[in-house]
Amino acid sequence: MVSGKRLARGSLLPSLVEDGDEETGWERGELGGVGERPPSRAPELLSRDGVDDQSLSGQQTVAWAACDLRGPAGPPGEVPDCGEEADGQEEAEVTEEEEEEEEEDYDTDLELEVTRGSYDRTGQVCYVEACKLFQVVPASYVLQNMQSSELSLAHRGLGPQGTKALAVPLVTNTSIQKLNMRDNWMEGMGGAAVAEMLKENCYITEVDLSDNRLEERGGRAVGGMLQENTTLVRLGLSGNLLGQWGAQHLCRALTTNTKLQDLDLSHNGLGEHSGESLGECLSENTGLRWLSLAWNSIRGRGGVMLARGLGANIFLRALDLSFNGLGKEGAIALGEALKENNTLEELNISNNRVPLEGAIHLALGLRVNKTLKSLNMGRNPIQNAGCYGFMKSLQGNPQSGLETLDFADMTVNQDFEDLYTIVKETIPMLVVKHGGKIDTFRTKKAGKP
Repeated sequence: MVSGKRLARGSLLPSLVEDGDEETGWERGELGGVGERPPSRAPELLSRDGVDDQSLSGQQTVAWAACDLRGPAGPPGEVPDCGEEADGQEEAEVTEEEEEEEEEDYDTDLELEVTRGSYDRTGQVCYVEACKLFQVVPASYVLQNMQSSELSLAHRGLGPQGTKALAVPLVTNTSIQKLNMRDNWMEGMGGAAVAEMLKENCYITEVDLSDNRLEERGGRAVGGMLQENTTLVRLGLSGNLLGQWGAQHLCRALTTNTKLQDLDLSHNGLGEHSGESLGECLSENTGLRWLSLAWNSIRGRGGVMLARGLGANIFLRALDLSFNGLGKEGAIALGEALKENNTLEELNISNNRVPLEGAIHLALGLRVNKTLKSLNMGRNPIQNAGCYGFMKSLQGNPQSGLETLDFADMTVNQDFEDLYTIVKETIPMLVVKHGGKIDTFRTKKAGKP
C-alpha cells in the first residue's frame, strides 16, 4: 500500500492532455521544475499509446515535468523541489475520503514513504507515479535497486506498459550502468520507449533487450537511438524478429556510430537480402569489436556481400556466422576476405553447409592470414579431405597466429594426424579439435591380433 498524501496534478507526474485543442502545461507555463526548457524526448515515453513513429500527435500531448532533476532556479545551495510549481502556488489539498479511494484503486505490495515537497533523488517516487499512469504494479526489485550500478530485470514479464513506466525514471538516473531487460515481451512499443530513454541517458553503457519481439518497429527505434547515443558499448538484440527491414535501420546507424563495440543480432531472421546491407555496414563501421549474426538465414549473394564487407573492415575482432547458409560461394568469399583482413581474431562458420570445394578456397585464405586465432568449421560437410586441406595451408604459413581449429563431429584419418604433428613443430600453440580418427572405428579383421 502506498502511504502518504496524493500529490497534486503536475507536481510529480506529467499531465496527460487528451484533447489536442486544449493548451498543454508547457503552453500555459504552469509546470514547475523545468523553467522555459522545451519538452525533451521524454514526453514520448509517457504516451498511453506508445511512441508515435513521426512525432506526438495533437490529440495526445504529454507535458514532461515529473522527473526533471534540474528543477526551478533558486538560491545557491538550495535543493530544487521537482514537485514545486513555478508560480509558487501550494499543491491542491485532497480530502481523506479521496485519499482512501485512491489507495483502494491503486493497491500494491509496496510500502513507500512519500514526503511532500522532498527532492526525488532515487527516482522511486517518479517510478511509482509512472506506474500509476500506465496502470501497472511497481516492481519492488526496481525500487530497491534504483541506485545500483546494475539492474537485472530478465524474465519479469514487464510488457509494453511496464517497460514504458520503467523508462521514465531511467531518463534521469545516474547510477545504473548495466541494464538487463531480456525476455520481457516489451514488443515494438516498449522497445521504442527504451530507445527514447537511451537518447537522453548518458550513463548506461550495457543493455540487453534480447527475446522481446521488438520486430521492425523496435529495430527502427533502436537504430535511431544509435545515431545519437554516444555512451552505449554493449547491446543485445538476439531473438527479436527484426527481419530484413529492421536490419536495414540498424545498419544505417552502425555506419556512423563509433562507440558501440559488442552487438548480438543472432536469431533475428535477417535473411539473404540483409547480407548486402550488413556487408556495407561492416566495411564502414569503425567501432564494433564483436558481432554475432548466428541463426539468420544469411546465404547466397547475401553471404558473399557480407564476406566482402569483412575483408574491408579493420576493427572487428570476433565474428559469429554459425547456423546460416554460406555454402560454397560464401566460403570462397570468406577465403578472399581472410587474405585482406588483418585484424579479425575469431571466426565461427560452423553449420553453414560449406562443401569440400568451399573449404579448399577458405583454407587458401589461411595460407596468407597471420592474425586469426580461432576458426570454427564444425559440422560442415568438408570430409577428411577438407580438414587435410586446412592443415596443408597452415604448413605453408609458419607465421600463422591460429591457436584453435575446430572440426567438431568430423572424423580424420592417420594422414591428417601425421601432418598435424609436423605443423605443431612450426605452430606449437595450435590445438585441433575433431570427431576422432577413422581408423579407430574400424573392426579388426579376423585372424589378426
